[in-house]
Amino acid sequence: MKINDFLKLKDFQEVIFNDKEIDLDESLIARVEASFQFLKEFSKDKIIYGVNTGFGPMAQFKISDEDKNQLQYNLIRSHSSGIGNPLPEDEVKAAMLARLNTLSRGNSGVHTSVVFLLKDLINRDITPLIFEHGGVGASGDLVQLAHLALVLIGEGEVFYKGERKSTKEVFGIENLQPIKVEIREGLGLMNGTSVMSGIGIVNAHKARKLTEISLQFSCAINELVQAYDDHLSESLNNTKRHIGQQKIAEKMRNHLADSKLIRKRADHLYTRFDEQEKIFKDKVQEYYSIRCVPQILGPVLDTLEFTEQILEDEINSANDNPIINVEEQHVYHGGNFHGDYISLEMDKLKIVVTKLTMLAERQLNYLLNAKINEIFPPFVNLGKLGFNFGMQGVQFTATSTTAESQMLSNPMYVHSIPNNNDNQDIVSMGTNAAVICRKVIENAFEVLSIEAITIVQAIEYLGFQDKISSKTKELYDEIRNIIPAFSDDMVMYPYLQKVKDYLKK
Repeated sequence: MKINDFLKLKDFQEVIFNDKEIDLDESLIARVEASFQFLKEFSKDKIIYGVNTGFGPMAQFKISDEDKNQLQYNLIRSHSSGIGNPLPEDEVKAAMLARLNTLSRGNSGVHTSVVFLLKDLINRDITPLIFEHGGVGASGDLVQLAHLALVLIGEGEVFYKGERKSTKEVFGIENLQPIKVEIREGLGLMNGTSVMSGIGIVNAHKARKLTEISLQFSCAINELVQAYDDHLSESLNNTKRHIGQQKIAEKMRNHLADSKLIRKRADHLYTRFDEQEKIFKDKVQEYYSIRCVPQILGPVLDTLEFTEQILEDEINSANDNPIINVEEQHVYHGGNFHGDYISLEMDKLKIVVTKLTMLAERQLNYLLNAKINEIFPPFVNLGKLGFNFGMQGVQFTATSTTAESQMLSNPMYVHSIPNNNDNQDIVSMGTNAAVICRKVIENAFEVLSIEAITIVQAIEYLGFQDKISSKTKELYDEIRNIIPAFSDDMVMYPYLQKVKDYLKK
C-alpha cells in the first residue's frame, strides 16, 4: 500500500489486521524533507518552542546550540515513564501508522529518517513496548509516544515474533539503524494523539463487529418467539428520521427474509380476532428488548459511524506543536496535540457499547426466565429440571460483566486534572478513555458469547433448525461446531472463551 495523502480507516485495517505492507510515495518524502529543511533554516535566528527552548513551563529557558540535540534525547528518555499493562500489539501498530501518517503531512519538521524507520518497523511487525498508563492526552500522548520515540532512537524494548526483547537486539537482527536527532525529532514524535487514535481505530473496528453480532442475535430471538414483522417494517421505521434506526431495521429485514418463523400481524391479530376472547394467547406486542432493536441499535450505529469519521479526520491531521507551514514560510504555535476529539468519541463509543451489552443481557434474561417467555424451560435447561442447571451459572457472569461496563461508562472526558506545574491546566484524558472503551468492548464480547450459546440451546429445544433464516442457521452451525448441544452440566469457561474468540474473528 502506497502512502501519500489521505488514509481511510479501511486502509488502517488492511495494515493492522491483514498485515499489508506499506510504502512511502515520493511526494510524501519530498513533503517531509521540505518541512525539515525549512525549519532548519527558519529556526536559526528565531525562538521556536521545543527547538531552542525548554518544554512546558520551562519553555522560558533558552537552550544553547550545542545542547539542542541532546535536549530531544533528554525529553524522550525522561518521559519514557509509563507503567501498567503493555498495550496490545495491534493497537501499537495502529498508533505507529497514525504517527507516520501525521508526520507525513509535512507540518512537523522531522527528518525523513523518522518516517522511513516507522515504515520498516510496521512492515516487519516490530512493535514498541508502550504501557497503558501515563498519558493525560493534553500535549497528546506524551508518555506513550515517548516509548515509541525511545525505540526509534534504538533504546527501550519491543515485541518481536511473540517475544519481548531489547530494541538494540532486534535492530541488530533486522539490520536497522536508529534515527539521529536533527532538530526536533523528540518533540515531533511525542506531541500528538496517535496512541489514543490507534487504540480508537481498533476499538471502532471491534465495535462494528459487535453491532453486527448484536443485530444477528436480535434477529434470532425474534425468530424464536415468532415475533410479528411490523416493528421491523420500512413503513414504521421511516416515520422516524434517524438514519441508524432505518439502517438497522433494513438489515434485520434482510437477515430474516427467508425465515419461516416471523409472522405478519395481519394474519393473526387483525384477521383472526375472536370477540369472545378476553385474554389473548398471542402476545400483542413483544418485550422492548425484542421489539425495539432498531431504536436501540440505531443510536449505536449512528454513534459508531460518527466516531469513525472523527478518527479518520484525526489521523489525517497535523496534531503537533508547533505547526510548520512551508507554503506560508511560518511556524505557528498552538494546541493541535490536544486530544478532546478522540476522548469524547471514545466515551461516546463505550456508552453505546455498554447499551448494546445491556440489550444482550436483557435478551438473555428473557430467554432464561420461563415465567417471562412462557416458551422455554428455566435457564433453557435441556436436562432434568432441579437436577441440571442449564445456563444458570453463566447468567451470573453476564450480569456481573454488564454491571462492570455500566460503571466504566462514566466519562473520562470530564475528568481533567491539571498537571505539568499547571501548564496543562485542562487535559483530555484521551488515552485513558480509549483504554477503558477497549475494556467495555471486551466485556461486550463476553456477554454476547453467553447469549450466543443460549440462543443455539433455545433453537435446539424448539427444534427450529429448519425454520430459522439461513443467516441464523449459519450462526447456529458455527456455534454448534464449538459447543455441542448439552443437557448434562458441563464446565463452561473453555467454551465461553472459544465462542468469544469466534465472535472476535
